[in-house]
Amino acid sequence: MGTSGLGLPQRALIGMVHVGALPGTPGARLGVADLAERAADEARVLADAGFEGVIVENMHDRPYVVGPHGPEIVAAMTRVAGAVRWAAPGLVLGVQILAAGEREAVGVAHAVGASFVRCENFVFAHVADEGLMERACAGPLLRFRRAIGAEGVRLLCDLKKKHAAHAITADVPLARAAAAAEFFGADGVIVSGAHTGEATRPDDVREAKGGCGLPVLVGSGVAPADVPALLAHADALIVGSSIKAGGVWSGAIDADRCRQVVRARG
Repeated sequence: MGTSGLGLPQRALIGMVHVGALPGTPGARLGVADLAERAADEARVLADAGFEGVIVENMHDRPYVVGPHGPEIVAAMTRVAGAVRWAAPGLVLGVQILAAGEREAVGVAHAVGASFVRCENFVFAHVADEGLMERACAGPLLRFRRAIGAEGVRLLCDLKKKHAAHAITADVPLARAAAAAEFFGADGVIVSGAHTGEATRPDDVREAKGGCGLPVLVGSGVAPADVPALLAHADALIVGSSIKAGGVWSGAIDADRCRQVVRARG
């Protein structure tokens, strides 16, 4: 199964727009209008470079708190996502709200016409650096999506998410986790390295692909040199740190680095 059901072509590149710190978070410095304008500018860079998709994510809101999240976060992310949709209408748009803000992300995505959300804890519990995520969200999230008529918003779900300990699920291999996500109604699964910017192992992508019939995406550590090996198994690549200035996630998106990734795909 390819990525066409997600509105993405096969072997798609999805760039991360890390929205500046939102109102009320420790790092907040800019107003929402400025945050939206900067996110829109970065989305245009991705589109011009040849990317097919974009995810807006509130990664600058560190340290994260486990949801539910307040109305100021939802309102700001809605304005930002709407600005990105207007600035780069040709990009397939996704939303992620950290941490464990998948319900809020579905609401934002539905409001702005985004295609998907990234979900951290769809199946199985884990211990993240922001605390215990003790409950899988698949059941409540699918019911919420149905209740608001947002079935068109696809759920791309992390397997053994990064920045987390997985000792309590150490006996659950990636293939079984992928099968569980499929059984519980995910629309795609994401495989990552252990931390932001850390390379994803091609063998892990292959294992997840063998465990389910869903699209499998790579979620971290996509450097140009890694693109061919990852696309031998993955349906799409989510690219963050390597397209930022200096190769650091917190930098601005760099057009030259974006084009390097596009060229590596061929």
